Amino acid sequence: MENVKPTILNEQEAEKLERIAFILKTVAHPLRLGIVHLLEQHPRLNVTDICAALGPRAEQSLVSHHLQNMKLKGILSVKRDGRSMMYSLKERDVSLIIECLENCQCNM
Repeated sequence: MENVKPTILNEQEAEKLERIAFILKTVAHPLRLGIVHLLEQHPRLNVTDICAALGPRAEQSLVSHHLQNMKLKGILSVKRDGRSMMYSLKERDVSLIIECLENCQCNM
């Protein structure tokens, strides 16, 4: 067996892994994952619609807190539409990472 040296990550690869880790930490909550899943299906939703779709355990104050957190961290974007604030996914990367995790053959 030959001695294989591990390759050192270049700066670009290291930055990419840091970005993935940042996204995973940001969405690592069942309610946040639910919000991302909804916004994949419906590109623009307001907090009332998100709460209704997530069900009775999704109180508006809690959902608003999670939306604000994800907006501040660059995962979501928000635009005013009349009296409503409409949320949408800012980057497709979030969906791709979650889709990859959903499709993995992990034994849980």
